[in-house]
Amino acid sequence: MTFLQPILLAALPLIALPVIIHLINQRRYQSVRWGAMMFLLAANRMSRGYARLRQILILIFRTLAIAGLIFAVSRPLASGWLGLTAGGQADTTIILLDRSPSMLEQGAGTGVSKLEAGREQLASTLETLGSDRWVLVETTSENAIEIDSPDSLRKLPSTAPVGTSSDVPAMLEQARDYIKSNKTGRTEVWICSDIRENDWNAESGRWQTIRDSILELPQAVRFHLLAYPSEAKSNTSIRVTSVRRFETVDNAELLVSLKITRNASTEDSVTLPVQFEIEGARSELTVNVEGPTLELIDHRIPIERSNDRGWGKVSIPADSNSADNDFYFVFDRPQKRHTLIVSNDPQTAIPLQLAASISPDQATECSAETLTEQQLATVDWEAVSLVMWHAPLPGEESAKPLNDYINRGGQVVFLPPREPGSAAFRDVRWNSWSDQQPAIRVEFWRGDQGILANSQSGNALPVGELEVRRFCELSGEVTPLARLRNNQILFAHLPTTHGGVYFCTTTPNLQDSSLTTNGVVLYVFIQRAIEAGAAILGQTRQLAAGAGASDQPINWKQISGPEDALSTDYAHQSGIYSSEEKLLAVNRDQAEDESRVLPEEKIAGLFKGLSFNRVDDQAGSFEGLIQEVWRIFLVAMLIALMVEAILCMPRRVPKVEDTGFPRRQSDEDAGPTVDRATTTQATSTTI
Repeated sequence: MTFLQPILLAALPLIALPVIIHLINQRRYQSVRWGAMMFLLAANRMSRGYARLRQILILIFRTLAIAGLIFAVSRPLASGWLGLTAGGQADTTIILLDRSPSMLEQGAGTGVSKLEAGREQLASTLETLGSDRWVLVETTSENAIEIDSPDSLRKLPSTAPVGTSSDVPAMLEQARDYIKSNKTGRTEVWICSDIRENDWNAESGRWQTIRDSILELPQAVRFHLLAYPSEAKSNTSIRVTSVRRFETVDNAELLVSLKITRNASTEDSVTLPVQFEIEGARSELTVNVEGPTLELIDHRIPIERSNDRGWGKVSIPADSNSADNDFYFVFDRPQKRHTLIVSNDPQTAIPLQLAASISPDQATECSAETLTEQQLATVDWEAVSLVMWHAPLPGEESAKPLNDYINRGGQVVFLPPREPGSAAFRDVRWNSWSDQQPAIRVEFWRGDQGILANSQSGNALPVGELEVRRFCELSGEVTPLARLRNNQILFAHLPTTHGGVYFCTTTPNLQDSSLTTNGVVLYVFIQRAIEAGAAILGQTRQLAAGAGASDQPINWKQISGPEDALSTDYAHQSGIYSSEEKLLAVNRDQAEDESRVLPEEKIAGLFKGLSFNRVDDQAGSFEGLIQEVWRIFLVAMLIALMVEAILCMPRRVPKVEDTGFPRRQSDEDAGPTVDRATTTQATSTTI
């Protein structure tokens, strides 16, 4: 049990007052031994058992009454948060609020989402605890903002749901920076999240840095996690995987491919209506979903031939999470896909150029050219779909246009040169080459999502068949996509806010690997990177929520999407927007559809060494996290006083018999017969 006013517990020694008064009162009298009365007193001791028990009970209940009063004024709390308020009221309370799409999942039969339940729980709990200052850090914020009171969590627009995934490590860094810059006193950090893997990024090296920097703070910082780990037993999400405009002889068509994902606990098939909307015109297709996923490839939707560019939406019926029931898309005439290969080694550049030049379909034109780093000044970056860099990592002069290209959404693949050099790109660098005799194969790769994901038919890429004879070791904070059997990285992704940066630690050269002879992996890898890079070409953009936040979304105009969305939040809200001449489709990140919940022991490891506690809740439950129970102690005090008063009441006076004298007490109650005068005389001997 914890207390809001624990300092008042220092008064607990006062419960000894009744005992002290009793002892002092006993010392007021002294007994004088008188032989004539010894017989009578010895006989009277036989009746003291009940009297002594009554005195002990009176003493106990007086002590309990004082203890109940002290506990009541200390404002005790009943909750599962052990040590929640140890040390008293916080000087600063920082709230980290996860607003990601998965937080819109509703509790079974409640109609209340995790986000709504979390805001209500935090507001009511923090109002009870109190603080001198309240600070909010949420999914879309770049800086911590101060709020008036916890009640603001219920009504602030910045606590409403968005389509952007949360970056919990970044939110913790904001909280840490606020503590350091404002030199706060005793600080409480409250985190409300459904602890999804993609939001917490538990494998990131930032966690160790965060822990170390917080432990160095002179202030006492305590962390509390309000977790909603439960997953809906039956939820269905829909996502458009590709959209292509295709011209026929007389008309035009959209070829729409989509993926439906279910997390149902059973493998029973379900009939699902899918609604297509093309700029207001609606059509419906009924599909039969068997198992956890369904891939619908190139569903044909007729459009006007003059309709070169436009937008659309696919929808499924409402279920436990409304955030993944819609997906927006834009379309345009196919853009020419041009790949830039920076290399000084023609032998290695040839297979790369060949894989980038072969178009996956007749409607798309692909091309590739090879040049050196010195020729970059002549490049038209607005027409580039992919950059493949097979040379020493770029220096400061070459890195600037490359970073600008990535920040616009461009894709870059780095391959190791023969001489790695000492340069680094975004803190990642090549080390030394390693020869493997005999050749080794891939032991692990990410087939669930990303650039090495399974094909649309569900078949895995033959990554495990690759043989690697030489590879260049890689250092830096990257996310491995494929590892060799010696646990060395083969493919890696560098996390970025925009664009995509990939590293391949070997080359298609025959003396290095079988990437050329087993060309499926190389071709798919390159074409997927080209497709992602082509999304920034032309006048349409397909964006993950949050990816366009740096493009001044305040100038965007909403065409379709949530009506209550703020203009400043357009980049974080799913919908269709126009920006100057560009048409933008914003949707939730792909990881939101497939992310798992982090295990409890993993969460505990992330906060290892810090003052941390956690409580799990569920959507739809508004049962208070903490409750003041001082009333219970107050009632207990009143009961103790009433019982003490009853015990102190004198015994009933015996009835007077016909003789006019009081009736003698029974042997069991009064012992031997002693008249009242004699008893009075015996008692008077005590001085």
